[in-house]
Amino acid sequence: MGFVGSPPIILNLIILMHMEIKKRYSDEELEEFRGIINEKLEVAHRDYKNLMRQLTNEDSNGVDDTSPTYNKVLEDGSGIQSREEMIQLAQRQQKFIKGLEAALIRIENKTYGIDRVTGELIPRERLRIVPHATLSVASKEARNK
Repeated sequence: MGFVGSPPIILNLIILMHMEIKKRYSDEELEEFRGIINEKLEVAHRDYKNLMRQLTNEDSNGVDDTSPTYNKVLEDGSGIQSREEMIQLAQRQQKFIKGLEAALIRIENKTYGIDRVTGELIPRERLRIVPHATLSVASKEARNK
């Protein structure tokens, strides 16, 4: 049974039948992603703790209660804005941490890296950069239109 002289369409079908369409990342690949996520989680937790420490003035030997009041009005306005920005940063960091933790659960379930819209694998390169991604770039762009 030779394939010499067979039309290209038949050859392509034979190749497709023998190819296994990859539905998920291998256990080895999932372990690589777990390492990336754990590293990012460690940094994210550290950054979040630092933000919270600043917000609660834990490390402060502040002089707020003893400083002169003549510049107090100007300082209060900028201090409030700065505090609000830090609160927003802390909230974003918390959301990032939750996304990374959810990614670890998907690794455990062996569903990590699967686009939640198309069911196809999210490219490895994207997951290395954005390890908590649940959409491919194409799915995300289509959703934002």
